[in-house]
Amino acid sequence: MNKVKRHTLLIALGGNALQRGNEKGRAEEQIFHIQETSIRCVDILEKGYSLIITHGNGPQVGNILLQQEYCEEKIPSMPLDICGAKSQGMIGYMIQQQLYNQMRKKKRKEFVASLCTQVLVNPEDPAFQKPTKPIGRFYTQKQAQELHDSKGWQLLEQQGKGFRRVVPSPIPIDIVEKDIIKNLIDERIVVIACGGGGIPVIRDKNNNLVGVEAVIDKDRTAAILGHKVNAQTLMIVTDVEQVALHFGTSGQKNLDCITIKEAQDYLKRGEFGVGSMGPKVEAACTFIQSGGERAFITSLEKMHNALDGLSGTKTEIIK
Repeated sequence: MNKVKRHTLLIALGGNALQRGNEKGRAEEQIFHIQETSIRCVDILEKGYSLIITHGNGPQVGNILLQQEYCEEKIPSMPLDICGAKSQGMIGYMIQQQLYNQMRKKKRKEFVASLCTQVLVNPEDPAFQKPTKPIGRFYTQKQAQELHDSKGWQLLEQQGKGFRRVVPSPIPIDIVEKDIIKNLIDERIVVIACGGGGIPVIRDKNNNLVGVEAVIDKDRTAAILGHKVNAQTLMIVTDVEQVALHFGTSGQKNLDCITIKEAQDYLKRGEFGVGSMGPKVEAACTFIQSGGERAFITSLEKMHNALDGLSGTKTEIIK
């Protein structure tokens, strides 16, 4: 018997779904937040959607790098792509377990699979010549120079904080495991994939996959993941209910719904932060332009309201 095709929703979880800014990142803290997030995701599953979940990994991969730095005299350090894979496994495990637990409470029979996912990038991407993505901790000017000389790192100063390592952030081209993800969705398995933007890989002259030292923007990866696996809806979850103009000022104006053209005009005017809301709006536009039906940007608490189309709680980017 053929399975009835269900509407596929890709949920791109922001960092607040895993860890709060004032926390140390202890396992019990992260599990607590992931449990809350899982309850909300299972409630959406109850509405009849097929679910794909992706997530950030900023604090977690930063801690992995810091652990390596403190132990490098005794334990060999791993390159950034392998550290990203470690974070995928760690966070994927926690989400997978909590989703499973919450689904069983609702008497649901689906299974959950977290997938170590590789994302293809272009080795000629200009980002490799101009690293911009800050990772890890801050250093003094002397430490920064020593790290540049000994490890070849590029470090940039952030005013009042010190120097921080920067790495390339290339544009994602393809999802290596996309067909596996589609097959799992067809089998009604909830899939966790492309955590932290995915593990960046290139193809060498022999067409073999090779990891590279880079970090891919998680929202850009979410857009291409949604397109490659034929998701109908993209939900980008962040720490605010809506996209806003003049954010944080007395003239702040929340946006219920914006078109692609409006979004692009706002981006050109610099209305959205380069390292915050900007990539999310760009990702939503890319998803719609690639054939997606709906894209939302909202908070964890308002996911249900956005899907239901309630005024004042959703931001939908339409053609």
